[in-house]
Amino acid sequence: MTSPQELLKRLDLVEASVVLPGRTLTILRPRSAEALLDEDAFEHEEFLPYWAELWGSGEELSEEIAERDVAGLRVLELGCGLALPSLAAAAGGAHVLATDWAPDAIELVRENARRTKLELDAEVVRWSEPRLLIDRAPWDLVLAADVLYERRNVDELLELLPQLGDTVLLAEPGRPHAQTFFERAAGAWRIEQTGTVYALTAAGTTTR
Repeated sequence: MTSPQELLKRLDLVEASVVLPGRTLTILRPRSAEALLDEDAFEHEEFLPYWAELWGSGEELSEEIAERDVAGLRVLELGCGLALPSLAAAAGGAHVLATDWAPDAIELVRENARRTKLELDAEVVRWSEPRLLIDRAPWDLVLAADVLYERRNVDELLELLPQLGDTVLLAEPGRPHAQTFFERAAGAWRIEQTGTVYALTAAGTTTR
């Protein structure tokens, strides 16, 4: 495992503070996501370091989580990036698994959990290889923030979500592919919107 000192140097990390209801989270984040671009990784699988940005959707979903009673819930975050929603859930007493396909993201999540004295698990998981997530299902609550930025994400997420649990909170700022996702999800999920946060409840179940 990468040491905190090695991670700090390699990713050029800086502190960022996020104010949530009842708590301020101070985390480390890369100074510049653009500086982390890797041409070889992009050519191999179109990998871009989206995870390294402090996205507004992540903050908005974190605020929503901070206002909910999540104590004791089993919570999964998909495409966690800097994992603010996961940290907010952990602060609320949830049992959290934060996942992303970027190994650097997961290393940083673990370091930020250590720095903030919060307990959570973090693992590298691809949506195309979700066995770890499915084996531990059902989850009480599934979280995702701004994950519909590519067309391929729509198909993978629509296939994956029903295998994970009945309740999803998805923060979506209006990406071009989001409309397709929600139109296709409407048959299997009841969808309620509050600002940029969408609550999806599997058809035939009650809202948590």
